[in-house]
Amino acid sequence: MNVTQQDIDAQNGLLIVAIEPIDYTHKVKGQLEKYRKSAKIPGFRPGHTPLAVVEKRFGKAVLAEELNQLANTGIQQFIQDNGLELLGNPIPSENHAMEGDFEHPGTFKFTFDIGRASSFDYQVVLKSGVEYHTVRVDDKLINQQIEDIRRRYGNLGNVEEIGEKDLVIGTFQEITESGELLEGGIQHTTTLSLEFLPNPEAATPLFGKKPGDSIHLDPSTVSKDAEDTASLLGVSLDNLPETTQNFRFTVTEIKRMELAELNAELLNKLFPDGEIMEIEGLKERVKKDLEGMFERDADRMLTRKVYDLLLRDVVIEFPESFLKRWIKLSATNPISDSDIDREFDDYLKSLKWQLIQSRIFKDNQIQLTFDEVMSFTKGLIVSNYAQYGIPAPEENVLESSARELLSKKEQANNIYDQLAEEKLTRFFKGNASLKMKPLSYDDFMEVMKK
Repeated sequence: MNVTQQDIDAQNGLLIVAIEPIDYTHKVKGQLEKYRKSAKIPGFRPGHTPLAVVEKRFGKAVLAEELNQLANTGIQQFIQDNGLELLGNPIPSENHAMEGDFEHPGTFKFTFDIGRASSFDYQVVLKSGVEYHTVRVDDKLINQQIEDIRRRYGNLGNVEEIGEKDLVIGTFQEITESGELLEGGIQHTTTLSLEFLPNPEAATPLFGKKPGDSIHLDPSTVSKDAEDTASLLGVSLDNLPETTQNFRFTVTEIKRMELAELNAELLNKLFPDGEIMEIEGLKERVKKDLEGMFERDADRMLTRKVYDLLLRDVVIEFPESFLKRWIKLSATNPISDSDIDREFDDYLKSLKWQLIQSRIFKDNQIQLTFDEVMSFTKGLIVSNYAQYGIPAPEENVLESSARELLSKKEQANNIYDQLAEEKLTRFFKGNASLKMKPLSYDDFMEVMKK
C-alpha cells in the first residue's frame, strides 16, 4: 500500500491511497473462510459450503470492507508519520472517483480531500501591548472593607428614626387620588433595605420618619423592576396595577445594624489562632486580601482582552468549502446547507481559538497532567467548602470527591477548561507586553462591567 500527498493550494490537498492485491488478498481470503464456517446457505451443511460459493456471494462486500479498513489505516499512519496538522478528517474526494474493478480485483486507488489552516503568528499580537488594570487600594477601600466586617459581626436592633442604611418594615396600602384608603385595594407588609435600593434618592422621603408615620410612596421607585415591584406589593406580575403612583407606606418597625466594636474581641473572632492581635495588623491583612482579589479580577480581564485581540488580529485562512463538506458528512444527524451557513462564522471563530490555544500550548510546552487536574479539582472542592465556612474534608475524602467529579464528562470538561484558562492567564501575564494602568476602585468596576 502506498499513500501520497498532493497539494492543491495552501489550504487544500489530496491524500491518494493505492492498495495492491498483496495488501488485501490474504485478508479477504481469511475473512471469507470465516464466513464459510458460519454461513448458512441453502443446499449446504454449515461449515461445508465451497469457498467459491461463499466468494461469489460475499466476496465483493468483504473486499469493499477490507479496502475501506486498509485505506483508513494507511491514511492515519501517513498523517502520524508525517506530522500533518489537518482540520477535521480526510473525506472522500468529490472530484476524484475510486479507481479499481471489483469484478477483476487488482490495484485500487482512493482519493481523499484534506484541509489545512494557514500558518499564523500570535506572538506579534502579544508584543503589541495589552492594558493591565490594577486598583489603588487606599485607606477608603480598607476602611469600607473593615466596616463590612464589623457589620457581619454586628447586631440588628430597633431604632426610633429612619436613617440611610436602615431596614424598614412597613405596609403599602393602595389609595385613591384624594388620599383615601381604596376599598378592596392592595395592602401588603414588606421590608425595604434602604442601603441597597437601586435608586438611593428614592429613600430620601423616608429619612427621619418614625414607627406609625405614613408617606405617599410609589413602590416602583424603591424597586429594581416590575417583578420586584409586584413582590413589594404581594401580587403576581400579571396583577400588578398599570400605575403604582397611588400608594401609602406606613412605617411599622425600623431596624439598624449596630457595627461590632473594633477591638480585641472582634479580632479574636476573626483570628482565633491569634495570628492578628492588633488593628494595624487587620488593616494590613485587609489590604493584602483586597490586592489579591483585585489581581484575580485584573487577570481575568487580561485574559478576556488578549482573547479578543488574538481573535481579531491573528490572521488564519481556512479551507471553507472543505470544512462545510466535512461538517455535513460527519454530522450525527442530517444538517442542511442553510443551517451550516447560518452557524459557520461562529464555528470558524471557535476553530480559530482552538488552533491559537493549541499552538500556544505546543510552543510553550504547556500541559494539563492528571496530577495537576486532580490537585486543581481538590482546590475547587476546598474553596467550595470554605464559602460556607466548612473545614476541608480529610485527604481520602477529598481524593474520592475529586475522582467522582472527574468521572462526569461535563464537569470534567469544565474543570479542564478552568485549568487551561488559568495556565493561559499565567502565560499571557508573563509573555504579553503589559501596559500597566492603575485605576480607582470605581473606575475598575466600570471596566469590569464592559
